[in-house]
Amino acid sequence: MVFGMAIPPMARADELVDSAPVSFTNHVVPVFTKLGCNTGTCHGKTGGQNNFGLSLFGFEPGEDYDFLVKEARGRRLFPAAPESSLLLLKATGTVAHGGGKRMPIDSAEYRLLKRWIMQGTPFRAPNEPTVTRIEVEPREKLLTRSGQQQLKVIAHNSDGTRTDVTWLAQFEVNDQDLAAVSPAGLVSIKNQAGNVAVMTRYQTHVDVFRALVPLGAAVTNLPPAKNFIDDAVYRRLKALGMPPSPRADDATLLRRVTIDIAGRLPTLEESKAFIASKDEHRYEQAVDRLLASPDYAYYFAGKWGAVLRNRRKSDKDDAKITFAFHKWIKDSLEENKPFDQFVREILVVSGDHTQKPTVAWFREVNKVNEQVEDVAQLFLGQRIGCARCHHHPFEKWSQQDYYGLAAFFSRVEMKDLPAPKKQKDMKDNPPKPPVTVMHKPGLAEALNPRTGKMVRPTGLGGPALDLKPDDDPRQPLVDWLVSANNPYFARALANRYWKHFLGRGLVEPEDDLRVTNPPTNPELLDALAKSFTDSKYDIKKLVRTICLSNIYCQSAIPNEHNADDRQNHARFKPRHLQAEVFLDAIDDLTQVRTAFKGMPAGTRAVQLPDNQVDSYFLSVFGRPDFSSACECERSGDANLAQSLHLVNSKDLLVKIGKGRAGKLAKETRPHAERVRELYLIAFSREPSVAELGQIVTFIERRGDALSAYEDIIWSIINTKEFMFNH
Repeated sequence: MVFGMAIPPMARADELVDSAPVSFTNHVVPVFTKLGCNTGTCHGKTGGQNNFGLSLFGFEPGEDYDFLVKEARGRRLFPAAPESSLLLLKATGTVAHGGGKRMPIDSAEYRLLKRWIMQGTPFRAPNEPTVTRIEVEPREKLLTRSGQQQLKVIAHNSDGTRTDVTWLAQFEVNDQDLAAVSPAGLVSIKNQAGNVAVMTRYQTHVDVFRALVPLGAAVTNLPPAKNFIDDAVYRRLKALGMPPSPRADDATLLRRVTIDIAGRLPTLEESKAFIASKDEHRYEQAVDRLLASPDYAYYFAGKWGAVLRNRRKSDKDDAKITFAFHKWIKDSLEENKPFDQFVREILVVSGDHTQKPTVAWFREVNKVNEQVEDVAQLFLGQRIGCARCHHHPFEKWSQQDYYGLAAFFSRVEMKDLPAPKKQKDMKDNPPKPPVTVMHKPGLAEALNPRTGKMVRPTGLGGPALDLKPDDDPRQPLVDWLVSANNPYFARALANRYWKHFLGRGLVEPEDDLRVTNPPTNPELLDALAKSFTDSKYDIKKLVRTICLSNIYCQSAIPNEHNADDRQNHARFKPRHLQAEVFLDAIDDLTQVRTAFKGMPAGTRAVQLPDNQVDSYFLSVFGRPDFSSACECERSGDANLAQSLHLVNSKDLLVKIGKGRAGKLAKETRPHAERVRELYLIAFSREPSVAELGQIVTFIERRGDALSAYEDIIWSIINTKEFMFNH
């Protein structure tokens, strides 16, 4: 017997001759992570599991060592007989374990843990290097459908050495419809073309493998590129061998771009003029006209108002505050205020809502953690909330990074203003009071609860700043945010707008631009961000660039090669009209405007300033509650409630019955003219010969013109062509 260690009689030869010390940080903790022991559903959750806790994903190895070795008088480990250690008995399922069997006896993980116990459970060896980064090999590869690729993960150490840690690394594929990856890092491509990314994680470090899986078809006869968007997408489609769909017809393009820019259907006059025009620049002129219209500003004010949380807790809250913020957003968009100035006026505001409408953001986002997380998500595309309590599991951000960003908001002071007397008397569910926002002089810093040390204001990935006590730290925060050297600001906005117009972000979700979630077309996202930065953050120019590209103007109808494409924009992605746009479209078709309580007559749904609107239609079709910085709060999915509402809603039937249908029934024009007008209003196109013949025959056979036109309008509303932007 060796002092302090018993050698089991059936010990493997490699356990006897291999005297290399096992590192708790570099070996044992990664095994726990690989086996899922330190996840949020097991011992990594708050409070641990069955009195045994580990740090989430092993980001605090020192704490894990204490939990395992020192807690409960060391009952989990038995150096005298390692194979009898509770840690091994439970993990192998030899004794009852709530987490089930995590590894077989004699596996590589088992042998490593056993060796570590035999060595006396050291924390680390003298002069043991730390891992500074990892690198996956290969980084990129062109793979065939149904092909495979084995990945290799190399850890770069602080002493300049390199270690193969493939067997200790974790792997996760970003799109399980395209590929799968084994625990050992073997990537298996499925029978579909596209872009695949595999995240690799070891300790706190991450890297990504990317694979391009071509379809292999010939891509020829492409139209001349209109701008850099077409260049980047065409290069990707050629590499993939995925021919794009041709350009959509004029009527479809007019309807599509009017919905996407102005949030409404083209008017009858717009459709007639566009179809009749022979000007080769008529589409470009339509884009410019829409961008110059108040409809554009109203539509995007609703989009920004939702993620900027321009909301009231109840209808008792003072509507003046949210109405003023909505107007400020709308006016800023209408005048095309540069986006960097737009952000600065929100984040560096001082005063009350009567002077500065953007105070409304701080009124709703009134806690430092909310301010940090909303700013990172909205303006940087970084979901940093995880780092508030622990190292981000899929990104490089730590608690130090989180609280460095929090320090920028540490001197913000908010005071409630006196509420009107009638509101003071409301004892039950009192309204949220108006506030004034100011900078409170003092040293800007935030406490990192893990280290117990104060952190100075620090931009993500940047150096800590030395600010004077009288400096408002929000100013240098925005200076860093909007800097041309910031790798996140322009990319986040460009990706957000790309998703609005093309239906899918180059990065999905659109506000999750982490290293381990790479864009499907990195070249294009870089080019969009550079163009946006070079334009001095001109949002209208960005919109115009996207809408004038051939890629935006493609047909939604697939060809024989691109029907399954979801990543590469080989065709336009059809999508359901947003709730407000859909309701306004129904109102335009029926000629009956929805009345919203507390709003002037004639107010369109896209003009509603905040969340306090009583509308079952908007709720059932997915309008958000403005309670989150995430656009995922808006639902675009179809459901049974929507179908039932369109089939038998009393409100909808009343609109159909007393609006346009009645007027059309009383007219003396030929039915064919009236039907053409309906199609132009609903679809921006005239009916085909077959459609026109069938509908006119239906009206004549019905005998009752009013009933016939009611049925026709109801049928149009329930078509996919009407409900979708395509």
